[in-house]
Amino acid sequence: MTKKQTIYVITVILIILQLFFNKNRPLPKISLIPTNIPTPTCRGQACLTRAKVVRVIDGDTIEIEGKKKIRYIGINTPELHDPRKPIECYGQTAVDENKKLVEGKEIFIQKDISEIDKYKRLLRYVWVGDIFVNDHLIRQGFAQVSTFPPDVKYQQQFLEAQMEAKKNNRGLWSSCPAKK
Repeated sequence: MTKKQTIYVITVILIILQLFFNKNRPLPKISLIPTNIPTPTCRGQACLTRAKVVRVIDGDTIEIEGKKKIRYIGINTPELHDPRKPIECYGQTAVDENKKLVEGKEIFIQKDISEIDKYKRLLRYVWVGDIFVNDHLIRQGFAQVSTFPPDVKYQQQFLEAQMEAKKNNRGLWSSCPAKK
């Protein structure tokens, strides 16, 4: 048997042993082959991927390096770019807040269930430093909850944040007549 064949046989035996004796702890989902995809940082059950924001498109959409667009999961900010409608109340303010939070910064993104929306944007939860951006925009009244199953991981948290914003008349809840 050649050295290459011996290594192959040992690898197969180790994999079988891992599967047999380690049923409750599956093999890690980390590629041993070098790629240009960043390795996620996992905290508990949440795996976060690092990204750099190159521009803010609107209050709930950003572009990261690699020309990838990200739509924040679970929230909706007033429309700014719909050619069929005028800019909605608090739309520009939501964009300005999003820029202040993330533009030009390193962020961490987390996937829920769905990968992309119908516009081919990545669907993600976003953190910058210790700020959970999706939650912050709702809690401060720049956005409202907008849930589309199966992406519901933080739905309850977002609903509580929205109730807090409404109760305290924050942002669009005090400034936009139709929202009151």
